[in-house]
Amino acid sequence: MKRDIAMNELSVNDLYLDYGTGAAANQILKGVSMELQRGEVVALLGPSGSGKTTLLRAVAGLEGPKAGTIRIGERVMYDGAKNYEMPAEQRNLGLVFQSYALWPHKTVADNVAYGLKLRKMSSSEIASRVKQVLTQLGLGHLGERFPHQLSGGQQQRVAIARALVYNPPVILLDEPLSNLDAKLREEARAFLRELIVRLGLSALMVTHDQGEAMAISDRILLLNNGKIEQQGTPQSMYQTPGTLFTAEFMGSNNRLPGKVLQRDGDRVTLQIEGRTLHGSARGANLGADVTALIRLEQVRIVDAETDNSIKLPLSTCMYLGDRWECLFKRGAAGDTHELGLRAYAPQRLTAGEYWVQLPQDKLWVF
Repeated sequence: MKRDIAMNELSVNDLYLDYGTGAAANQILKGVSMELQRGEVVALLGPSGSGKTTLLRAVAGLEGPKAGTIRIGERVMYDGAKNYEMPAEQRNLGLVFQSYALWPHKTVADNVAYGLKLRKMSSSEIASRVKQVLTQLGLGHLGERFPHQLSGGQQQRVAIARALVYNPPVILLDEPLSNLDAKLREEARAFLRELIVRLGLSALMVTHDQGEAMAISDRILLLNNGKIEQQGTPQSMYQTPGTLFTAEFMGSNNRLPGKVLQRDGDRVTLQIEGRTLHGSARGANLGADVTALIRLEQVRIVDAETDNSIKLPLSTCMYLGDRWECLFKRGAAGDTHELGLRAYAPQRLTAGEYWVQLPQDKLWVF
């Protein structure tokens, strides 16, 4: 089932979609453009209401856009200017829904074969394809079972098998791991990434989980209020976010309000709660009031005062298994001078005050 290099790709250009009419129309997609290259996995990431699921459904033909174009290779799926929209059943795209949507009264084999029967394939061809895809997904011995006799992870694999069985140019995954418990999600994430690479699939995946997006995809499109906020490799999105929204969405962070005292290129001198610190500017235009942000894993707990450090009392520590997450806090909730910082520690800390260092190159200023 591995596709060759001539596999089609997906192109979306300046796509608009709204619900309702006139002044009451609710704009969901506001000029979204994207491409899915051959053999690439792209994750659509964003908060609820950002438009990621609507974009996936528009590609699938389950939502009707108002303007723009959608193409698979040279085939036009949608062209707003020409008022043309190809029906969903003719798009030949593989879909894996959040709920899996398996027929409860059909066996695993019959669930996987359903799309092939609709395409009027011969019984021998159907049997061959179903056997091949079930074997590839480790389900060969479960063909005669019914969905209720399977675990959640096995049901997920059946849904993927059904999407792959007719070798579609693009597979669309809508929150494919969200119904699994935490432990199984990690295992399924590794399985799904390995499967996609092994079969050379082109996949567009919706998720709200940034860890899932980084683990599985080659490229991430982060949507914010119907527009693409930023896109890039998982590494670039995490390590070099271009906006505060991206930085906050892509990791666990400390957010600190501050005032700019001086700027020299990318080096920013700022005041945070009466202490002078240095950070790295993100973006050309910084006002007097800024937001400084640092990832939890970049904060250092040190024994003595050093550059870019703040002394704070320990509030609490939480056990995470491989480490402790510690909260350092000064001031009461709602206090205008309240300051809190979270950091990771290898062991539980005793009560007291600690110096917390914020390395300049890791303290991003927006």
